Amino acid sequence: MKTPLYQKLAQDLKAEITSGKISVGAHLPTEMELSETYGASRYTVRAAIAELQAMGLVSRKKKSGTKVESASTTSAYKQTVGSIEDLTAFGASHARKIQASEKITCSKKLADELGCSIGKEWLKLTSLRYNNPDSELPMGITEIYIDSKFDAVEKIASKNPDQLVSNIIEERYGKAISEIKQEVIPILLSEEQAVKLNSQVGEPALKIIRSYMDTANEVFEITVTTHPADRYTFVTKLRRDNTT
Repeated sequence: MKTPLYQKLAQDLKAEITSGKISVGAHLPTEMELSETYGASRYTVRAAIAELQAMGLVSRKKKSGTKVESASTTSAYKQTVGSIEDLTAFGASHARKIQASEKITCSKKLADELGCSIGKEWLKLTSLRYNNPDSELPMGITEIYIDSKFDAVEKIASKNPDQLVSNIIEERYGKAISEIKQEVIPILLSEEQAVKLNSQVGEPALKIIRSYMDTANEVFEITVTTHPADRYTFVTKLRRDNTT
C-alpha cells in the first residue's frame, strides 16, 4: 500500500528532529510553509504534526507554533484536542486495520451505551488502531457505528483504511461534522478486549464514546474506542471565555 502523504511528511520531520537538524527547543516551519514545501493541504500537515505529537517529539500552542520537545520517541500515544480539526487530524494520524463488519439492530444495552434509540439499525465496523503501520501492539480498538443507509462506506473503508469513516461519509453523502459529543469512561479490560489488544484481563483502560452530528444536529456516526491506559494519554485544553 502506498504510504499516505501525512505519514511521509511525519517521517521526514522525525528524521530531521532525531538527527539534530531541527534541535530540541526549536520550532518547526509553519503549517503554510510545510504545505508549500510538500505540496500538501493544511489538513495533511496537521495530521503529520499529530503523528509527531503522538511520538512525544513536539508540542503545539496556539499562536506559538510547533515546538520540538524531544529528540527521541515515546511508546504511549498522547492526544491533545482543542477543536474538531484537532480530533479529525488525530484520527487520520495513525494506522487502522478493519477486523470485522456487520449490520446490527440496537439492543437496549447497546442503546444505553450509545445514547440512541432501541431498534436503530447500524452498520458496525470493528478496527484495531496503531501508532504507525510498523507498530506491533495496537493502541486501541474501535467499534464504529454508522447509519445503515450509508451502505457504501464498508467497501470504501476496507479499500482505504487510512481514510477516516467520517470523511468518507462527508465525501459520499455530504454529511459534514458540525459537532462531536465525547464521553471518556475508565474501565477494566474484558477477556475479549484483552485478547484483541494483546493485553491482560482486568487491566485499566479508557473507553471513549464519540457521537458525530451533522448541521441538522442528527447523529450519523458513533465510535466506541478502548485504549489500554499505558498506551494512551488524553489531554484537553480549556480556555477562558472573555465574551461575557
